[in-house]
Amino acid sequence: PVHPLWQSPLTIPGGTRQSPINIQWRDSVYDPFLKPLKISYDPATCLHIWNNGYSFLVEFDDSTDRSIIVGGPLENQYRLKQFHFHWGAINEWGSEHTVDSKFYPAELHLVHWNAVVYPTFEEAVMEGNGLAVIGVFLKLGAHHEGLQTLVDALPAVKHK
Repeated sequence: PVHPLWQSPLTIPGGTRQSPINIQWRDSVYDPFLKPLKISYDPATCLHIWNNGYSFLVEFDDSTDRSIIVGGPLENQYRLKQFHFHWGAINEWGSEHTVDSKFYPAELHLVHWNAVVYPTFEEAVMEGNGLAVIGVFLKLGAHHEGLQTLVDALPAVKHK
């Protein structure tokens, strides 16, 4: 099925590495050689939160290797640049991606770039191995202290 955001045939992207995707469990294949993904974030690298007009972004200092991911399917380490959320007007729909055609209320994207190969984030964005994005599906649940800290900061960025 076509993602609700992209109902028009003119807006459906091409290629095999495009968003959104529908992850199908029955097509998943276990890779016994896949190494663990190691995540190492330094909270002190968090710079600021801002509103880009359709979401809010939390941006990080990516001038050094203080907040990185390495391992898993990655050939190099990648630096954390920013994270942002996708959410909807109703609880039943908000995630960009789906699992077996099921939407989640929201989705967190942690965006990293390959600073080993590329000198800048802007150059990395243009390349196939330039970015690594961790997507996390979010469900409604118990109060979450870490997320509440972020929610409390949102009134400061009400406007673009």
